[in-house]
Amino acid sequence: MAKAVAQAIAQRQTLIAEAGTGTGKTFAYLVPALLWGGKVILSTGTKNLQDQLYLRDIPTVRKALNAPVSVALLKGRANYVCHFHLERTLQNGRLTSREDVGYLREISRFIKTTSSGDKAELSKVPESAPVWNLVTSTRDTCMGAECQYYQDCFVMKARKEAQQADVVVVNHHLFFADVALKDTGVAELLPSANTVIFDEAHQLPETATLFFGESVSTSQVLELCRDVLAEGLAHARDGAEWPKVVAPVERAARDLRLAFPQDVVRLSLSQIAPSSAFFPALETLKQELQGMIAVLENQAERAETIEQCRARAVELSTRLERWNAPAQDDVPPEQERVLWVEAFSSSLQLHQTPLSIAPIFSKQREGSPRAWIFTSATLAVKNDFNHYASQMGLWNERAQSWPSPFDYGRQGLLYVPDNLPQPNSLAYTDAVIDAALPMIEAAGGRAFLLCTTIRAVNRAAERLREEFGKRDLPFPLMVQGEAGRTELLERFRAAGNAVLIGSQSFWEGVDVRGEALSLVIIDKLPFAPPDDPVLSARIEALERKGLNGFVHHQLPEAIINLKQGAGRLIRDETDRGVLMICDPRLISKPYGRRIWQSLPPFKRTRDAAVARAFFADGDHDAESLRHA
Repeated sequence: MAKAVAQAIAQRQTLIAEAGTGTGKTFAYLVPALLWGGKVILSTGTKNLQDQLYLRDIPTVRKALNAPVSVALLKGRANYVCHFHLERTLQNGRLTSREDVGYLREISRFIKTTSSGDKAELSKVPESAPVWNLVTSTRDTCMGAECQYYQDCFVMKARKEAQQADVVVVNHHLFFADVALKDTGVAELLPSANTVIFDEAHQLPETATLFFGESVSTSQVLELCRDVLAEGLAHARDGAEWPKVVAPVERAARDLRLAFPQDVVRLSLSQIAPSSAFFPALETLKQELQGMIAVLENQAERAETIEQCRARAVELSTRLERWNAPAQDDVPPEQERVLWVEAFSSSLQLHQTPLSIAPIFSKQREGSPRAWIFTSATLAVKNDFNHYASQMGLWNERAQSWPSPFDYGRQGLLYVPDNLPQPNSLAYTDAVIDAALPMIEAAGGRAFLLCTTIRAVNRAAERLREEFGKRDLPFPLMVQGEAGRTELLERFRAAGNAVLIGSQSFWEGVDVRGEALSLVIIDKLPFAPPDDPVLSARIEALERKGLNGFVHHQLPEAIINLKQGAGRLIRDETDRGVLMICDPRLISKPYGRRIWQSLPPFKRTRDAAVARAFFADGDHDAESLRHA
């Protein structure tokens, strides 16, 4: 794999590289990237992986090669403490909880000793603490070169280091936010880079879709109103009756949310009834916002912060206008959009999402020739890369697969239980738990239960708590949402006999080696929810071309997702375990075969006794190894 990457770098070509778990793909791309010289942008799936590459993997390889390369880490603005906003928050004293006051004290201490300002270094303040929003900047609230702290700014410092470094580690969100918004410092890096490497590249279609789309929400409007009121009263009290300026805008934003009485809703534009209260409410919001902009324009020169509010109001107004602007007939493919709304309990989001990111991303890759490497453990469906290549617009590019070195036939077993009801039946999650309990007992805990919905996570947690209590089973139960992902995983590893229940965020990027994880239970095949407006528009577009939406889109997506979940089980050559997939469609449907043939070549069984015995055999194996 390293040779293939080296060749792509030397010839400035594109390579799609699928490497099974345990191949050592990180080293396979780092070695050529560090030896070949030139500037490398390395983009990974999450901030955790970014830190791991920067703090652990790159230093290891650099030392082994004795390569004199400089490395920089670049994250989005929200990760760096902002001197100006920290100062302002300290002066305002707007904090409500005692906890936040304590956190703020930690952050003021931290800013005096840190050289990076990266909040990941300050473990005493949880990453999700609301106080971070008050002490970091956004693109809208950054003063830029006007700021008195510009010389000490951590964001600027990180960007400067990135411009000078040979290797820059970013994450996909940052990469695409930049391509779309030009706000994160990657735009200045790209022209000089001769190699771009995407690790965890299977996540790119979703991330790119997010950033090449555009959304605007009622909560953004309400946030703006709150700031307009505060800044107006602080700097231009006599300039306008500020409460009366913001009230009609706030009311219009709330009325827009109330156009949908349901709690949570996702509808495409064509699904909203023309007689719905939504359209008049949207018009009212646009008009009231224009009224507020007129007042802000009159007062803008009185303070920099009022000018910022004006700019934000104009931006929101433009997005609202753009959202359902009348469509032109002959739209080029890169501009085909799906318009849809999503309602949450207290806000409404209006989205426009590109139908396909392939034409947009192809455009991004034009320009000066450079190497593009896309790598992940899951890019192909049974060695076929077509689905991924067509999503990303990587037509006719070289694609190769390197299988895992693990002996899956000996190390793992795929078990599909008999007699489970259809996945859409009401008692399905209960049936899954009934089938899983004897397996969890046989494995001595040490299990992940991966669900496709949050509702299933909650029901499974409720049932297992009850059953563990009844049967007096000593397995600690950990449930997604009870603590942050990193903390749950640390507890899981430390316990050694725990059961962790999670949904999507535990299907990938989670590495638990050794005995702590010996059983992975997957409740259902991970098909995307059929009511997803973007999915249905994409399927419609495929069917217009005479393709089958299920075969060409939903099935390959589900297979790639399932491969990620299955990949949690065997993490090195001494791991053993059972992958239990509860969904009867794996056996009963004609497409089931294609799915299990895309999974690692485990032995297979439908017999519960055989599956339970696998754990007992493992103990004998371990025993004989010890005596040997």
